[in-house]
Amino acid sequence: MTTKNRPERVGPYSAPTGVLLTQYLVHCATISRARGPLFQSESRRNHGQTLSLWTWSKVVRRLALAAGVERFPTHTIRHLCLTDLARMGWELHAIATFAGHRHTDTTLQYIHLSGRDLVEKLKSGMDHLHSWRVQMLAEADMAQAAIGGAR
Repeated sequence: MTTKNRPERVGPYSAPTGVLLTQYLVHCATISRARGPLFQSESRRNHGQTLSLWTWSKVVRRLALAAGVERFPTHTIRHLCLTDLARMGWELHAIATFAGHRHTDTTLQYIHLSGRDLVEKLKSGMDHLHSWRVQMLAEADMAQAAIGGAR
């Protein structure tokens, strides 16, 4: 896909989304055979024309309200995707590269980890650290016992 600044980006999607996208593309062929942007108008006035950003925002708003979600700007999905990558343990630089950001500061504005996310990460790290300490103490005790038994 091409972005507002014109660099191309990869847009990942799930297998179920792939099925829906295929169905949509078949439907698009009934609207227009022209190559170009993905979303096309079906209105009588702009039939087959590319949807404007304004129209796309209205479509997303209508879908969000139908789903009972009051605040859901079009960029929310991008924020969710980058946050999910952070939750999966991706390094910040990798997320920035994937997102097409030149600076990781920009990427940080997209990642929204909750307190629960951070507590889970801390717990996992602390469990690992605790296990390591117990192992080190056990090895030290065994070494001390070996030294004491040798006397």
